[in-house]
Amino acid sequence: MSEQAIKGLEPKLVWEHFYAISQVPRPSKKEEKVRAWVRSWATEHKFPFKEDKVGNIVISVPASKGKEKSPTIVLQGHVDMVCEKNKGTVHNFEKDPIKLIREGKWITAEGTTLGADNGIGVAAGMAVALDKNAVHGPLELLLTIDEETGMTGVNALKKGFISGKTLLNMDSEEDGAFYVGCSGGQDTVGTFSIDWVNAKRGTQPFNVQITGLKGGHSGLDIHVGRANAIKLLGQLLKQANIPFHIAEVSGGSLRNAIPREAEVTMMIKPKDLNRFKSFTKKFVANALLEFKTNDPGLVVKVKKADTKITKVFAKELTEKFINTLLAMPHGVMAMSPDIPELVETSTNLATVKMQKNKIVIGTSQRSSIETAKKNITNMVVAVFELAGAKAVIGDSYPGWQPNMDSNLLKISKEVFKKLFKKNPKIKAIHAGLETGLLGSKYPGLDMISFGPTIQGAHSPDEKLNIKDVEKFYNLLKGILKELA
Repeated sequence: MSEQAIKGLEPKLVWEHFYAISQVPRPSKKEEKVRAWVRSWATEHKFPFKEDKVGNIVISVPASKGKEKSPTIVLQGHVDMVCEKNKGTVHNFEKDPIKLIREGKWITAEGTTLGADNGIGVAAGMAVALDKNAVHGPLELLLTIDEETGMTGVNALKKGFISGKTLLNMDSEEDGAFYVGCSGGQDTVGTFSIDWVNAKRGTQPFNVQITGLKGGHSGLDIHVGRANAIKLLGQLLKQANIPFHIAEVSGGSLRNAIPREAEVTMMIKPKDLNRFKSFTKKFVANALLEFKTNDPGLVVKVKKADTKITKVFAKELTEKFINTLLAMPHGVMAMSPDIPELVETSTNLATVKMQKNKIVIGTSQRSSIETAKKNITNMVVAVFELAGAKAVIGDSYPGWQPNMDSNLLKISKEVFKKLFKKNPKIKAIHAGLETGLLGSKYPGLDMISFGPTIQGAHSPDEKLNIKDVEKFYNLLKGILKELA
């Protein structure tokens, strides 16, 4: 359907730009094509721009007539997207456009992530730059790279790259809310060296796949009680009622997504197959006692593998690996005592990968309190080290402390109430926004974050609310007009 999906939608300029962005491949760390598209767009419309060494771009947009002396406002979003697809979906994120679909009041994608995070924010910034009915002072469109896999783009920003002292981040996902704070984040990776032994005679390879789960954003969805496919895999292997040896294992795909799928190739004796299949049915039934409300789609598939297997994990490594999956903390560690329903600290058991002769387990920690983030990171490190894995603490980014006395917040609340006849929600988010790093790079920057409703971000269930896009854009124009 794709382009037909946005036909007739308003604001036309926003949807046209969102469609155009969706046609350009833009995986995190591989944004060359979308950066070229952005440069071409700026050149076409005669907007001056500059690009730093890592690929961040800032585009200068002149003020509306009569507003030239107004303060410069920075509109900020990121050009990369999370690349997730359903099992069986044929899609190359480095080459193929996203296929848009309209489903009632939503825009979604065919079997993949939609990229509304943060394509719709980028589209709104570009639209307002061209909107003849928009009233604004000078604008700087700050488009950053690699937000989704480490925030390396915003982390590389240098002094003087932007000049504005007021910034509107358009990377939130809830209509009717202004975000004024966010959590900081930390990655922690554990690596086992694989001790291989010969596969036993009389055993055959079978693939066991855990699938059908919702997954979701490891910050925004961590508290809703969804299952983690990797944790379930550890439980299944621990409880298995037959002898087995592991030959291959994988699970999850991104550090900031709750894993929806996990699989293992096991060497077992064919005579044990029926007994094992009966066990997996009971395992699913028992797991659904816990997850039937929040994640009812759990399926465990067992089928013969086509690959020839000669080597398997040694017994000691197998035990350490399974116990690590079981012992590794996952989920909410603490709720905020100050902001109702806000997760304060959490950790996500995110990925399991095999790389040459190693098993690499990826995790991510979040907290709005720096010491709490360090404490949960140390807990994860301790689990790895007790199991004999090498633990490495990787990418980290700071949180964003709320400023309830912000002039921008005051103006934005007034504009919202005037437009929609009600007060906005003022919230903090248990996720990493680039505002945390922006605040550390440019001290004194007055910021808020807002956006339209996006559900299922970071998963193929991602969808964008059509009506809320129009509300979001009208709010953006209203705030810019008032600031000018």
